[in-house]
Amino acid sequence: MILVIARHELRRLFYSPLAWSILALVQLILAFLFLTAVQNYIDNVMPKLAGMANAPGVVSLVLTPFFLWAGVIMLGITPILTMRGFSEEYQTGSMALLIAAPLSVSEIVLGKYFGLVAFLSVMIAMITLMPLSLSLGTSLDWGHLQAQILGLFLLTASFAAAGLYISSLTRQPALAAVGGFGFLLLLFVFYVAGTAQGTQSQLFVYISHFSHYLPFLRGEFSTRALAYYLLFALTFLGLTIRQLDNQRLPR
Repeated sequence: MILVIARHELRRLFYSPLAWSILALVQLILAFLFLTAVQNYIDNVMPKLAGMANAPGVVSLVLTPFFLWAGVIMLGITPILTMRGFSEEYQTGSMALLIAAPLSVSEIVLGKYFGLVAFLSVMIAMITLMPLSLSLGTSLDWGHLQAQILGLFLLTASFAAAGLYISSLTRQPALAAVGGFGFLLLLFVFYVAGTAQGTQSQLFVYISHFSHYLPFLRGEFSTRALAYYLLFALTFLGLTIRQLDNQRLPR
């Protein structure tokens, strides 16, 4: 049943004009950033690297900033995709049917989550086509690139888990989007505050999503970061299940 719900959620997203608009907008913004970075690399960076021993490659100089921007943009658009997860079900009244159906709450939550993650995976695959196009003109550090793609996927999947939980708390999709964005932005602010002069805090840095994303951008496979993202997603999925379970209990 989890896969059935996931397919239904994925189909619903692709039937939504909002989802297609987000896909187009993300591609447009990142294409502009990608082409600008490539042109700057060709015009200004390559001449300086000519003849330099152990010069950094195109993945480090072009794709690392590109994937950093991709992570920031996904922070902004993921709450827009997750806001309808449960809020819309509340508004239309179909949430009562889901709760009353012979399905476990875990199946409902995981089905919706996997549907969202599948849609976000399509988005990440489309984003990845831009870096892959560089392989037609130069050699790439494939291990570094794979780490960056994996990092973006884990970051976005954790965003989706948090957004889905916040969507389960309100009947207003707009409020769910604002709440999800505010929460994710707060985690980003934790990183900025934790690394700033005078307010340095290892706790803030650890709590922040982006501190765990940076090792992947450097081409490192961090088991610590992997554990963080998995625990983060599981925590918010568990909170979502508990929230819906409370509605199913007789009052």
